Amino acid sequence: MNTVILLGIVALLLFLRQPLLVILLSATAFIHLVWGKGDLEYIIEDMWIGLDKELILSIPLFILCGNVMTRGSIAQRLIDLLAAITRPLPGGMAVACVLACAVFAAISGSSIVTMLAIGSVMFPAMRQAGYDLKFTLGAIMSAGTLGIIIPPSIPMIIYGLVTETSIVDLFAAGFGPGILLTVAMSAYAIWFNRKRPAESFSFDEFKTAFVRGIWAVMMPVIMLGGIYSGFFTATEAAAVALAYAMLVEIFVHRELKFRDFYNVVLEASKLGGSLFPVLAVALSLNIILIEHRVPQGMVAFMQGYIDSPIIFMLVINVLLLIVGCLMTTGEAILVLAPLLAPVAAAYGYDKVLFGLIMILNLEIGYLTPPVGLNLIVAMSAFKQPFGLLCRAAIPFILIMMGCLFIVVWQPWIAMYFVNGKLWN
Repeated sequence: MNTVILLGIVALLLFLRQPLLVILLSATAFIHLVWGKGDLEYIIEDMWIGLDKELILSIPLFILCGNVMTRGSIAQRLIDLLAAITRPLPGGMAVACVLACAVFAAISGSSIVTMLAIGSVMFPAMRQAGYDLKFTLGAIMSAGTLGIIIPPSIPMIIYGLVTETSIVDLFAAGFGPGILLTVAMSAYAIWFNRKRPAESFSFDEFKTAFVRGIWAVMMPVIMLGGIYSGFFTATEAAAVALAYAMLVEIFVHRELKFRDFYNVVLEASKLGGSLFPVLAVALSLNIILIEHRVPQGMVAFMQGYIDSPIIFMLVINVLLLIVGCLMTTGEAILVLAPLLAPVAAAYGYDKVLFGLIMILNLEIGYLTPPVGLNLIVAMSAFKQPFGLLCRAAIPFILIMMGCLFIVVWQPWIAMYFVNGKLWN
């Protein structure tokens, strides 16, 4: 009976279109009162226990670092360098857009930051060069999603927090699928623009762009190299990235003034202010669910109906694709990861691999209505109608679903780097 009441409360709040924070807080309060110790003060205690982790500091640091680079010229210099390299290719500017998003993703950890930083430069440039409008929009929006696959990734950090999974292993798992997606999108860009005349390679242009962009290129090398060499942790890497970005933008590129830093911090605080209350409540809920062995109950329930790991993965992928249309990536991970990761482990799927598959599914959700964040942000940033953006994303959604299928079919693509063969 109590379970029915809980589901009724959640359904009512969803019907009333309440924010996720209200829904999670209501569910957590009900569980504490009915199945817990009957005292709502324990919610606050569990929230504090959940947030009392050093790793959480990396999230605001990566957000702040992304904002610093967006205000500065690191994105522009990356684009100039990659455009000089890809000039001889048909659709070279489109390929440069995809590659720039991939490199910037290795710095920012955010899909939206990546899309805005690269897209604000590439959209007018590609349109001026005569690229098709729908293709240009689709390329920018889809390449922006690489921000949550190529490490470092804020959704990976959140998944690691709620499932107690190694962040370093999750980051390593993102390399293979990230490269696969980058190659697939670049190949489609070349094929779509195959009739465009190729330009000749200019060594002087490349040399100039390389000299201007060397500081930007070194940033992901220093950060990721430090993580995988064991020189610093993911949290320390975020601090190093922020310090490096500020030093480069203020003293080397001189594109960012000290007076601009107030607005940069303010923007990062707004994003963090919307994320951390939800994260705190979700971690509190996670603690009480574990105490009452809810994940183990879900394992027993699922195994009573599904015997095959393949069928289980098929069902989960369909579920996550649907969830990605209705919830943001962070919300979906906070709600579903603590429940689904133990079930996946019972079917023989490593928590790291399952986390990567989960994020790949939810990555597609950035491009699917009604809650596709890249669609919504692009509508405002590029002043284009929502329907056109949805249609522009379709070819790239199919490409991403194909890459998802390949990773599920051949999990070594993700796990190869986790096993340490890259750096051992």
